[in-house]
Amino acid sequence: MSTTDDTTERSTTRTTIVSSRDVEAHLDMGDLVPAVEAAFAAYENGTAQMPPKSYVDLPQYDGDFRSMPAYLETDDWQAAGIKWVNVHPDNPSQFDLPTVMGTLVYTDPRSGFPLAVMDATTLTMKRTGAAAAVATDHLAVPDASTLGIVGAGVQSYSQLEAIAEVRPIDTVVVSDPDDDRLARFVEAFENDFDVRTGTVAEAASCDVLSTVTPVESPIVSVDDLGDHTHVNAMGADAEGKQELQTEVVREATLVIDDFEQTTHSGEINVPWRTERLDRRDIDAELGEVVDHDPFGGDVRAGVTVFDSTGLAIQDLAAARVVYHSLDDAGSDLELVATGR
Repeated sequence: MSTTDDTTERSTTRTTIVSSRDVEAHLDMGDLVPAVEAAFAAYENGTAQMPPKSYVDLPQYDGDFRSMPAYLETDDWQAAGIKWVNVHPDNPSQFDLPTVMGTLVYTDPRSGFPLAVMDATTLTMKRTGAAAAVATDHLAVPDASTLGIVGAGVQSYSQLEAIAEVRPIDTVVVSDPDDDRLARFVEAFENDFDVRTGTVAEAASCDVLSTVTPVESPIVSVDDLGDHTHVNAMGADAEGKQELQTEVVREATLVIDDFEQTTHSGEINVPWRTERLDRRDIDAELGEVVDHDPFGGDVRAGVTVFDSTGLAIQDLAAARVVYHSLDDAGSDLELVATGR
């Protein structure tokens, strides 16, 4: 396997500090979606190492920390690193901070030298959208033009941005109990899409549905979905969270990102623990679908569900896009001498 990536060939003794603004400017979704797709394929082919996500639970602060290390090798490039990320739902109201923040150390796998330390808040948001786009590209009907989004927080923006890269989306139905969030979302996209507000059921009847909420009581039922709706279940990221009624994942073709993570903290974690769901209900991991399509394309005719928990390999793919975009642009970034 080739390892001729520029990251590993270039000798450096400087660590680049990458701000959130630089991540935003240099993480183009058109580059990110195929990079994340390549990461899923590498994971399926056994050329990635990704220990289980570890948690530090802080119930006294209604939050937690997660550490996410990984190594990733594709046919064309390799990458290594670790992300330290938090989830604190009360941050926006208490501290005027995002619910999710993170820092990623992007590392040369040959030497272990830290090539970059980058803000991973925007990176996490965008790579999550890119994973939904990869799943949508492989599981949704080819002519999907309507997108429903339940939850109008920050992740909803990257869902639309990414999914519009792989499908000709023209109509968006967004549902959220917060009128201010809805207004901001509509204002952000009304010049590019036919954006409408609606109920959960109206959003769920679209060709593609992304759920991006922190709920613990399911809000999407089987009856809400269209005959061929593809669902990206993105919101469940901790034990006890569940956005879809159990019957949805039992009856649909179910694709997950990683078995250990989804059964621990993904959309299926609740029915898995209560034994209403078992291994027979899981049809594939996304890496399989990307690598060799076990369904032969027939799956698009019915309801499909992608259970996403977020993988460290996605972060590495995104970090590589940022690092090389910055390098190619010759950006004048802060450099910290840490070597000889």
